[in-house]
Amino acid sequence: MNVLFVLTSHDELGDTGKKTGFWIEEFAAPYYTLLDKGATITVATPKGGKAPIDPSSDTEDNQTEDTKRFKQDQNAQQVINNTKKLSEVSAEDFDAVFYPGGHGPLWDLAGDKTSIKLIETFNEQDKPVAFVCHAPAALKSVKGTDGQPLVKGKKVTGFTNSEEEAVQLTDVVPFLVEDMLKENGGIYSKAADWNVHVLQDGNLITGQNPASSSKVAETLYAALK
Repeated sequence: MNVLFVLTSHDELGDTGKKTGFWIEEFAAPYYTLLDKGATITVATPKGGKAPIDPSSDTEDNQTEDTKRFKQDQNAQQVINNTKKLSEVSAEDFDAVFYPGGHGPLWDLAGDKTSIKLIETFNEQDKPVAFVCHAPAALKSVKGTDGQPLVKGKKVTGFTNSEEEAVQLTDVVPFLVEDMLKENGGIYSKAADWNVHVLQDGNLITGQNPASSSKVAETLYAALK
């Protein structure tokens, strides 16, 4: 089982002067969920090289068993510090693709032509495509085989407007994930803020927030079996 993880290369939080990137827990939980089940995982980013970790995800309150394991795991550190370049990976070599969140994807993956084409190719090959939290941002310009937005008429979720408000970044982000999914015709639903909510519609799997990341990976694994 070969799974491609796609992380952001973007580390600037708008014009706040603060840093962003990918959310550690949203990488670590799915990474270990799939690794422990025998998956081979490759990690790619638009620029290749070191993927930026969102400093907000590295605070004491946000630590989980998986993030602590990641901190002690030299192999996983190597993977994050030496990601492949997105333009050098091919959907043919993988059984599924998974996009962890963090705010970074709102800036780069949302409009990255290589990423868009990659997701469209996975979808054409009827392979699972999975996203959690802010990562559904990467679906913004992705089209289905019918030329319509991929999410149109599909059950989807992603980081909610109220969760964005709670972290006080509504006016910083380039767009709101919930609004974008609805505008693209997605059948959007959500659980209460910070609760687990994962949806699968065909080969499209989406999770609402960091709490949903393990379940997204388990759903992805079940789709591959």
